[in-house]
Amino acid sequence: MDINFEYYKVFYCVARYGSITKAASVLGGSQPNVTRMIKLLEAQLGCRLFVREPRGIRLTETGERLFVHAKAAWDHLMTAQEEIRGQDLEHGGTIEVGATEAALHLFLLEALHDFRVEYPKIRIKVHNHSTKEILKDFGAGNLDFAVVTTPFETPEGVQRETMCQFKEILVGGMQYRHLAKGTALGDLAGCPWIGLGRGTATGDLYEDFFRRHNVDITLDMEVATSDLLLPLIRNNLGIGFVPEPMAAPFINKKTLVEIPIPCQVPERAVKLISEKGRGRTRAAEMFYRYLKGRVAAWPEGDR
Repeated sequence: MDINFEYYKVFYCVARYGSITKAASVLGGSQPNVTRMIKLLEAQLGCRLFVREPRGIRLTETGERLFVHAKAAWDHLMTAQEEIRGQDLEHGGTIEVGATEAALHLFLLEALHDFRVEYPKIRIKVHNHSTKEILKDFGAGNLDFAVVTTPFETPEGVQRETMCQFKEILVGGMQYRHLAKGTALGDLAGCPWIGLGRGTATGDLYEDFFRRHNVDITLDMEVATSDLLLPLIRNNLGIGFVPEPMAAPFINKKTLVEIPIPCQVPERAVKLISEKGRGRTRAAEMFYRYLKGRVAAWPEGDR
């Protein structure tokens, strides 16, 4: 006999509370819907389970027998649920996160450190790839979350939440300190340029940026990940755009110079990517709430 298990859940709640009204409230449904499910269950079992009385309802003898089994099943499921949740926290659980290099340095590394201090038994696997590779892995269900920098495109059903915003600046090694007073973007076309290559999200972003400003700039050195930009630029191999927070320490140490340009550089952000409606493990849910709480605690200007 193929009976919808939801009917047994409704039966258990009505029998436990002795009230259709109370059961409907607990289940988050309506009284008519609860009554309908009870009648369907009685019809499929071929017996009456409840008798209406002036003060409410009571179980029939058959209903009492069914309730014994329903309660045992319910208690068993709740015990299993708590064991799984407890195991997830006691033994740590595992979180799979994909992150781009810039997202790691600008937001995730510090958050990961603080989370591990608070929850040392939870294992975190960080997959560091390009934006497109990370989103591909996320779409295949291999990751709990993706933390990437804009711009990028995601399909419907994917949730994008801003963790922090940042701006990029044009910088060069000390060989280019004569440009520190500023110059027009077009006057820099003769300089060697370093950046993420075509096909990467950042590479496509700046290719469009140069096109909109009618400047013909071709990269002399292309890198696959942003962590390679600063070492190459600091060693005077060319100039390029890097996130300001990552460049600031080297500018302060005078191993890097900012090159001001009279045009607006595209604004960017670090986004947390998750799937709407997809169930998370206990550990993944805790990590998600931790990141959200961390961002909410920051002053508005720092987000």
